[in-house]
Amino acid sequence: MRIEFFFDCSSPYTYLGFENIQPLAAEFGAEIVWRPILVGGVFNQVNPGIEFFKQKDAGMLPQRKVDYMLKDLGDRALAAGVKLKFPPSGHPVNSVKVMRACIVLEPQGKLIPFARAAFQAYFGEDRLISDDAVIVDICKAAGVDPDWLFPRIAEQSVKDALRANVDEVIARGGYGSPTYYLNGTDMYFGDDRLPLLRKAMERARAAAPQPA
Repeated sequence: MRIEFFFDCSSPYTYLGFENIQPLAAEFGAEIVWRPILVGGVFNQVNPGIEFFKQKDAGMLPQRKVDYMLKDLGDRALAAGVKLKFPPSGHPVNSVKVMRACIVLEPQGKLIPFARAAFQAYFGEDRLISDDAVIVDICKAAGVDPDWLFPRIAEQSVKDALRANVDEVIARGGYGSPTYYLNGTDMYFGDDRLPLLRKAMERARAAAPQPA
């Protein structure tokens, strides 16, 4: 089985999905294909009304609903074993440098520790992952040389690769982060849909030819 994971490190629910998809994939022996995106780029093309609704929600949601949403996010973070403050200062953050870095680091086998350190810095430590000094610390936590990384994330080919991932997830029906595709076509959105993804993986495993 193959799971494509389209993700942006600026999303709290993506942080949960990032941590929860890995043990799920390992349980089924599934391959994870990491696909960094910019969720703002997705919103701009297919969900342009989101900023309007954010502004309205801030003043229109009942306080008890806001309180419960924050409690729910905290409960889910506790279940995932991560420290998560929401909203962190400066939210939403410009994550473009971090996501370009994920593009660069995936072939190096460093994407997972780098992305995890970025999530932890932003949601666990309340540090802006748009700041170069914070990215330097993320690099150190992930065992990446920042002097090597910074010139590479400025290369046009890396910018183009990130843009291509945004265009691809939109073309395939996605509209946010995290978005998962099981075996190419079966799409799931959000950390809270992982139980449905699990069921689909169980069906796929049951339908697979058994060794003689």
